[in-house]
Amino acid sequence: MTKQEKAQYIDNLVQELTDSNVFYLADTSGLTVDVVNSLRRRCFQSNIKMRVVKNTLLVKAMDRVEGKNYGDLKTILAGATSIMFCEVSNAPAKLIQDFRKKNDKPILKGAYIHEATFVGDNQLDTLVSLKSREELIGEIIGLLQSPAKNVVSGLTGAGSKIAGILKTLGERN
Repeated sequence: MTKQEKAQYIDNLVQELTDSNVFYLADTSGLTVDVVNSLRRRCFQSNIKMRVVKNTLLVKAMDRVEGKNYGDLKTILAGATSIMFCEVSNAPAKLIQDFRKKNDKPILKGAYIHEATFVGDNQLDTLVSLKSREELIGEIIGLLQSPAKNVVSGLTGAGSKIAGILKTLGERN
């Protein structure tokens, strides 16, 4: 790779890192071509952009991104590394967990999710259990609607009782 190609590669990585608030780093070394192609296909189907990166160039790109702290992620960059970019914070974790039901890899090296870093494969279960932005918004809306529903049902219930009492009193006269 020439200096110009490396510079372009780093520029592209900087742009992707700047644009993305969620990415995972995984070890896919030792997987056969067929297995890697299967993983790539599943990533594509799940709206996850996956590609192999050069560790030293990724570190240089991380250093150039402003406003984001990647913590210990730079220290885990050794050996073969694939990076997975996604909009949904737990989608790559779910994909990795599901894919490992039939394969030993990919192994999670680390993840960056909205300014939080997770290091190590032992974090996979934690990442799987994270709720997506849409799930959190849905829960908040549900919680906000709950008191309003209680008030409406209380008024509706009380209104029908009052109407029943008035009807009964009216029939007596």
